[in-house]
Amino acid sequence: MSEGGDLTLDLTHLGLNVSTIFRNPAPAKLYEEALAHERGTAIAASGALIALSGPKTGRSPRDKRITEHPDSGDDIWWGSVNIRMPQSVFEVNKERAVDYLNTLERLFVIDGYAGWDPDYRLKIRVICERAYHALFMHNMLVRPSRDELRDFGEPDFVLYNAGRFPANSQTTGVTSKTAIDLSFEQREMVLLGTEYAGEMKKGLFTVMNYLMPKRGVLSMHCSATEGEDGDVTLFFGLSGTGKTTLSADPNRSLIGDDEHCWTDRGIFNIEGGCYAKVIDLSPEQEPEIHDAIRFGTVLENVVYDEATREVDFNDNSITNNTRASYPIEFVRNHKPIALGAHPSNIIFLTCDAFGILPPVSKLTPAQAMYHFINGYTAKIPGTEVGIEEPKATFSAGFGAPFLVWPPAKYAELLSRKMARHQTKAWLVNTGWSGGDYNTGRRIPLRHTRAILDAIHGGTLDNVPSREDPIFGMAVPTTCPKVPSELLWPRNAWQDPTAYDRGAKALAARFQENFESAGHDASSEIASAGPKT
Repeated sequence: MSEGGDLTLDLTHLGLNVSTIFRNPAPAKLYEEALAHERGTAIAASGALIALSGPKTGRSPRDKRITEHPDSGDDIWWGSVNIRMPQSVFEVNKERAVDYLNTLERLFVIDGYAGWDPDYRLKIRVICERAYHALFMHNMLVRPSRDELRDFGEPDFVLYNAGRFPANSQTTGVTSKTAIDLSFEQREMVLLGTEYAGEMKKGLFTVMNYLMPKRGVLSMHCSATEGEDGDVTLFFGLSGTGKTTLSADPNRSLIGDDEHCWTDRGIFNIEGGCYAKVIDLSPEQEPEIHDAIRFGTVLENVVYDEATREVDFNDNSITNNTRASYPIEFVRNHKPIALGAHPSNIIFLTCDAFGILPPVSKLTPAQAMYHFINGYTAKIPGTEVGIEEPKATFSAGFGAPFLVWPPAKYAELLSRKMARHQTKAWLVNTGWSGGDYNTGRRIPLRHTRAILDAIHGGTLDNVPSREDPIFGMAVPTTCPKVPSELLWPRNAWQDPTAYDRGAKALAARFQENFESAGHDASSEIASAGPKT
């Protein structure tokens, strides 16, 4: 039996014979089911659904596998990011997931789209046990209308989420109780041994990262905003750099906060919602995100007061990776149809905890490709277990864990599109100034927002600049509402010679990483890096 109005669904052709199936139920129904059947769920004072993801409170990238197949094997960037798996092992894990799902009294099915552009979107079907997961994917997929759901037909991709049931670590190629398995040929994904909802979101992004470049479309780990005149800006950046925060701009419309594609017509958001980190969230610093946390939002792994149901966003006793998932329309100034023109500006965000990189610099096309391939930021204490001092981190395309093709494939597509549409590129440091993590201070958010306003307004296009002697970027000498001494990092340090030592050390890390990540890059791109 399928419940969900007259939108019936039969899953017997997938081997599933569960008596009760909820297809695309209303959020209120998912609240009821979660509260009745899932330990740790509660309703926050704001109306959001609080849920716990169990032992896994983040992604498990070492447990991701892709089936090796003649049709895709030569395309894939095999290695530590994309680990080979025989098709037979995928079938074993899929059978294990299906067998487990068949033991349940009820299942949830969410049908939706990956992508707002009708010419490129994929029809996605998510089959899961937990109402919290169903609400999460209701938020994160592009939600079909009732007519679209009635005519949905067979999906392009099916995700089997049996995350409460462990993988068998004795299975060939399975190294833990967690399995995140993808088959591009069968258009299927299997989850075992993890209830962290972000695995579903990023798994489907990985699918788009494989399929879209085959059609000449650049898939990107970035946020996107649009100004009143229709100008589009893309923000690339790893976790902790401010990508979601800075794209929630009261003066610009939000197209999307995390995943986009760039076609010959412009850009489109892959998702129907946002997945924001909420550790230390405050209405003063991030009002758009704070105001989006209401009925229909999933709050993941947060701590709350049992009496008042107020959430303590500063409490990281469960994890530093507390999250909120909400539909994009919960953001006041979202763009209702998440499509945009070709980008005018691309901003690479980095949180440089060593206090070396300037708050803003303009990049040449070759420098843009160099920084895209390197994808630099710094992990700081508290972001991961075991991180006690800042650690330089590099991730190709600012999203290496989700790339499928070699990084040069994405860089080539980006370079071609930027040249064709005369897109400008900027490097913006949201990290430290006047010293490193221990001796300096975090660049104030108000100054970063002022920099972005100057970029969007064209103010920084023509101001005088200085060339960084090591990294080579053009550093503006003035920017409205930003102290001039902040713009040139060396001047902000009390000990300039200490800055020089730090700059050379960071430049060496860039060079070392590029030797492996950029081995397919042109000599022009290779020469655009720092000089020590």
